[in-house]
Amino acid sequence: MTISEPRVSSLLDNFHGRRIAIIGDIMLDRYYRGTVSRISPEAPVPIVEIEEESEYPGGAANVAYNMVTLGARPLLLGVAGEDQPGEQLRSLLRELGIGDDGILADAGRPTTVKTRVIAASQHIVRVDREKKGAVDPAVLKRLLERLAESIGEIDALILQDYNKGVITRELIPEVIDLARRHGVPVHVDPKFHNFFEYRNATVFKPNRKEAEDALQRKLASPAERSAGIEELMARLACDYVILTLGSEGMLLVHRDEDPLLVPTRAIQVADVSGAGDTVIATLAAAYAAGATMQEAVVIANHAAGIVCEQIGTVPVKHEQLLGTLLDDCRRVTSEP
Repeated sequence: MTISEPRVSSLLDNFHGRRIAIIGDIMLDRYYRGTVSRISPEAPVPIVEIEEESEYPGGAANVAYNMVTLGARPLLLGVAGEDQPGEQLRSLLRELGIGDDGILADAGRPTTVKTRVIAASQHIVRVDREKKGAVDPAVLKRLLERLAESIGEIDALILQDYNKGVITRELIPEVIDLARRHGVPVHVDPKFHNFFEYRNATVFKPNRKEAEDALQRKLASPAERSAGIEELMARLACDYVILTLGSEGMLLVHRDEDPLLVPTRAIQVADVSGAGDTVIATLAAAYAAGATMQEAVVIANHAAGIVCEQIGTVPVKHEQLLGTLLDDCRRVTSEP
């Protein structure tokens, strides 16, 4: 499916000002980049000489970062610890224009930090600091109240679950019900826990492995995928299922329409970190901007291709996405 140049330009112009709420697990992504020239005498592991250190918003915060660079206005709702990484993350959110008004403190848990060591464009190791238990119910109640205060100005809502404790089976139905009562489309990026709790969402977007693990069946062939997605739609009563298939692209299914397979747009995959965040952010922004779901999937697929060609968790920029989409339009129209 190809979108015309005027339509592409119009839709991406409409990204600006869309108010998108994101509720989920936020984290701080740290990167240490360097070079390897020798093996440690203490153990058979490489010694990485660090040349650069950087920090980025991760998890649901990366979804919000993508919203900013796409031109939309995120409302990020999450929980951080009362610790130094939490302060660093809050500062980073303010600096990047995301804001930290919706970030609540929970003194009983650390801020999730993922630290990656990279040398010669290769991940050497990742070190995680986190607590995965459910967030204090009192904190989650305040998070829901914060969402309710802003629901009248929200164009779309994303539930971004990383199984770190913010998205609970008690919170999910309350959030979805609140959004649906106000006519706000709900986009879900699930993980294994609570997989079948997201009933009545607008869009349910698992990757193939997540869906296979939850359904306990393979989704390798078209027939297997069709049966698996039919079960998902029946159990979840969602409007759309979007199954991301890695190098094969994305499969969009709606009960009243033929499935649409959109091939991947990545030219050379360097790193898939954050690609799922970019997909759900772009989907929600495009749909809120007036795209059909088919158009939104095509646009999100191009966005995923852009970030997969880069190392690290990076957002897609509005001008990058517009340029890539327009180039594709011109390529298709110039073909005999």
